[in-house]
Amino acid sequence: MAQAAEQFQQAFTQSFSKALEAFKGLDAGAAGAGFPAMPEALPEIRFVPERLEALQKSYTEEALKLFTQGMTQPPALADRRFAAPAWHDNPVAAYAAAAYLLNARTMMGLAEAVETDAKTKNRIRFAVEQWMAAASPSNFLALNAEAQKKAIETKGESIALGVKNLVHDLQQGHVSMTDESLFEVGKNVATTEGAVVFENELFQLIEYKPLTAKVYEKPFLLVPPCINKFYILDLQPDNSLIRYAVELGHRTFVVSWRNPDQSLAHKTWDDYIEHAVIKAIGVTQEISGSSTINALGFCVGGTMLGTALGVLAARGEKPVDSATFLTTFLDFSDTGILDVFIDEGMVKYREAELGKGGLMKGQDLASTFSFLRPNDLVWNYVVGNYLKGETPPPFDLLYWNSDSTNLPGPYYAWYLRNTYLENNLKKPGKLTVCGEKLDLSALDIPVYIYGSREDHIVPIGGAYASTQLLPGKKRFVQGASGHIAGVINPPSKNKRSHWIRADGKLPKTHAQWLEGAVEHPGSWWTDWSQWLKGHAGKQIAAPKSYGKGKYKVIEAAPGRYVQAKA
Repeated sequence: MAQAAEQFQQAFTQSFSKALEAFKGLDAGAAGAGFPAMPEALPEIRFVPERLEALQKSYTEEALKLFTQGMTQPPALADRRFAAPAWHDNPVAAYAAAAYLLNARTMMGLAEAVETDAKTKNRIRFAVEQWMAAASPSNFLALNAEAQKKAIETKGESIALGVKNLVHDLQQGHVSMTDESLFEVGKNVATTEGAVVFENELFQLIEYKPLTAKVYEKPFLLVPPCINKFYILDLQPDNSLIRYAVELGHRTFVVSWRNPDQSLAHKTWDDYIEHAVIKAIGVTQEISGSSTINALGFCVGGTMLGTALGVLAARGEKPVDSATFLTTFLDFSDTGILDVFIDEGMVKYREAELGKGGLMKGQDLASTFSFLRPNDLVWNYVVGNYLKGETPPPFDLLYWNSDSTNLPGPYYAWYLRNTYLENNLKKPGKLTVCGEKLDLSALDIPVYIYGSREDHIVPIGGAYASTQLLPGKKRFVQGASGHIAGVINPPSKNKRSHWIRADGKLPKTHAQWLEGAVEHPGSWWTDWSQWLKGHAGKQIAAPKSYGKGKYKVIEAAPGRYVQAKA
């Protein structure tokens, strides 16, 4: 046992160090896919002694049991990567998979046992997760029993199709998550009827055709994230938040961001706030003839909406009567796994590379987000597409996910430093945006704040933090699932749940809030629509045409801008 413990520490410390070395020195610039920088020097790795001793004991026992059983008694494989019968029917494959899972658990245990600060531990954990996800025997044809069986049954056709799929994906520049040939923007996604009524170099403003005889007097403007395309809010008629709002009688407008090319490579955060978000608010007011509107911001769109409202408040203007923030950061104290990417060195690198001009490539951003869930969003498709020669099934959300967008370099560099790194939005007077000192505590309008329980982009605690920052009357609701699936959850599907506190109290932390919250089955949309109705004003006759005065129809929705590819 003593020898086994010594060999354990030597073997796994060496393997552990190799995993870290593979990621050391990488950052979002050098890696091209957004991997975080590891510490420049990795001295002798120190572990919490008690945890290391427990790991040694557990590993020795499990390894001995696995070795004793050998290949005569296939082990249970509680992992969906090895769920196919072919893995269980092949003793060699089952043994290899079981050994891999044991090693993976132990490596992750070692990551948890490292004695270091929280941020370094998170980065070590992330690096080891990436290493172990990539090293799975399911990712290699020579070790994947299921792929081998399919190759034999199809007489090699699956391998030929896999090579064809690989060539196709190399040509398009990303791994296919769905059959993209089955979707076309404006044809079977983004189909809600409307027209572009304004455009400048940054965005188009779409006005949607009313579906009711009367509409609420205060129009409704949606600001989606510019890191993605707006039609996540308008995928199909039965899961479109845009169509849902229109059907409820809201005169609905949406910002459709232009996919930046080199002509926009110099644009800044201020440009997007002044000439996009604030401009969209003003044009919506002019077309509708209403002095105030209701607005919604989703993800980065919510951060931009909050910033724009802060600028307007500093100017003594209050054109937005109520705001909805969906999975939005205003306070960046709790950014979850994304924190592993951010430090002073990484931000300085980006500022030197892009701060004066250039484009942050959409595919690099998409790769970063995919590798936050590598087994589900990367290796799952590598195995299916290339090793098994399968075409992924049609899925509108994954088609949208693959339709990436660029970001102007100066905009991106400002965003990294002032939000993720320094969290300056929450500091009154710290930032000057569009010539105004920013103070979000001046936004005393009613707000609806939504967070998704399993969100890995905007953790639920990060979404909840806005309740402590904004001073007006607030309503917070938690939904089930993640960043996208939690938001895009129409009532007609009768899926998932949401949580509400009947007393309306908003204690300091999300955990405290949850203690008094009650779970309700189904979508949060119905709760939100009732809230929005209370701020929409009286009903008036629906307009018979798009636009007004100088704002005339430019083209039919969804417009040209959303069609542009990165």
